Amino acid sequence: MSDLLYSEEEEALRSAVRDLLTDHCDAAAVLARVETAEPHDRELWKALTDGMGLAGLLVPEELGGQGATHREAAVVLEELGRAVAPVPYLTSAVVATETLLACEGEAARELLVALASGRTVGVLAVPLSGAPGDDHAGVQERDGVLRGRVTAVADAATADVFLVPTATGLFAVDAARDGVTVEPAASLDLTRPLAAVAFDGAHARALAPEAGPAVALGLRAGAGLLASEQLGVAEWCLTETVGYVKERHQFNRPVGSFQALKHRLAQLWLEVVNTRAAARNAADALATGDVGSGLAAALAQAYAAPAAVRAAEEALQLHGGIGMTWEHPVHLYLKRAKADAIAYGTAGRHRAALAELVDLQAP
Repeated sequence: MSDLLYSEEEEALRSAVRDLLTDHCDAAAVLARVETAEPHDRELWKALTDGMGLAGLLVPEELGGQGATHREAAVVLEELGRAVAPVPYLTSAVVATETLLACEGEAARELLVALASGRTVGVLAVPLSGAPGDDHAGVQERDGVLRGRVTAVADAATADVFLVPTATGLFAVDAARDGVTVEPAASLDLTRPLAAVAFDGAHARALAPEAGPAVALGLRAGAGLLASEQLGVAEWCLTETVGYVKERHQFNRPVGSFQALKHRLAQLWLEVVNTRAAARNAADALATGDVGSGLAAALAQAYAAPAAVRAAEEALQLHGGIGMTWEHPVHLYLKRAKADAIAYGTAGRHRAALAELVDLQAP
């Protein structure tokens, strides 16, 4: 059985990423950025990719990547979750990259080289709520030309290339190409905006003759590693809330000394610990290519999604009046947790998949 504890290398990676985010992605900067027309932080993305090579963690070294595993990518996502960093790491460096890794051929290899550098952002053109195993072949392809529309695509506005599943295969199309239109949509989570992507006669290049298997692998990796991002969100909420209730006084004593609040925070701590176990198990199963990686990913999402939402809700409530203000960043974490709760399948959807995998279907 694999050791789910963090290795020295993983802790060193965490420290480096956290230091970078502390310098370039503090709460005030994120709040200011989401109020602009360009919520993605391109300078931070450049620092993470050019400076640290994080976009290529899952890409083999011969294709310009780091040749690392999902465990290292999970550590990065934990830290990005703690900072609610407005960068397309999950969508490009995990989901799109994992989808391409499941494809054979020179076209997929060329795209992997581009994504590994971080200078190209790839996005799988499926709704953020799309779960592994769903049918995502809504766009029609004929003679290399795409027609159709996909709604609620995460990070579509920052994409350089879209990976588009169709009934006749998986295709890649440049976002700047004629016939591609990105229509921003109202998004709860302003740090991971959604958009509709329309294809009207857009010329594409083939990546795989069958889209289903590659897309399922990409979304499975997304669901499994999303739990690490949710862990980062929950850890920030718990840490900040414990710190606040130690300092906030009522009746001449810290509010954190009241037994009712102690019980709520103790319960939250247990949920964060359990989330870490589920997230680490999913990352390790994906890293080792375990046959149970689908089960591990479903289990992680079934637990982590509601746990992150609960942590953010508790943080909002226990911060009292200040937590209700726009200036305090806790609302960013609540919105990220809520949006993540439907990303790559809801907790209920994953519970149903989990039940099927272990042969415990409802009567």
